[in-house]
Amino acid sequence: DPNGSHRALSAASIMAQEKSNPMRSIRIQKLCLNICVGESGDRLTRAAKVLESLTGQQPVFSKARYTVRSFGIRRNEKISVHCTVRGPKAEEILDRGLKVREYELPKGGFSTMGNFGFGIQEHIDLGIKYDPSVGIYGMDFYVVLERPGFGINKRRRATSTIGPQHRVTREESLKWFQQKYDGILINSKKKKSKVVRRRR
Repeated sequence: DPNGSHRALSAASIMAQEKSNPMRSIRIQKLCLNICVGESGDRLTRAAKVLESLTGQQPVFSKARYTVRSFGIRRNEKISVHCTVRGPKAEEILDRGLKVREYELPKGGFSTMGNFGFGIQEHIDLGIKYDPSVGIYGMDFYVVLERPGFGINKRRRATSTIGPQHRVTREESLKWFQQKYDGILINSKKKKSKVVRRRR
């Protein structure tokens, strides 16, 4: 069928064009690291020291939006600390984090916008020396992916939107993770919803 062969050729040419076109390459825009302590005070200060020693940057404190009495959290109380890393440093820290997870991530950790996140339980697994005065903290990693040209919606002059064909999709980020890190994707376990029956 000539039409079928033409479609196959056009699909192959599109794939070849994507490989050769540098504007289609996917890269890490930023890596967000977060430690949520759930209370202000000495534990939060020590968590900030952990992030500072890992990134070499000054971390930022986050405040609670609501008062939750069951957790003992007050509104506007500092409860967590986070840091945003870019460039080669972000790639290095992400590689260390993925090594802890043995390059295995659940598919449910990837969003429709092509970003993904995961967590580790002990920060000392990243190669940071254990300090008894600091303790052990868990940490959240969140990776934002982009393509060249994503800055058009942030610039001052001639601001524009990113076209739908240029955005990073969930399937593309899954493929990028598998190719760049030889990553393994695990199917997320679905939580069974409990059916509560009321007595009449």
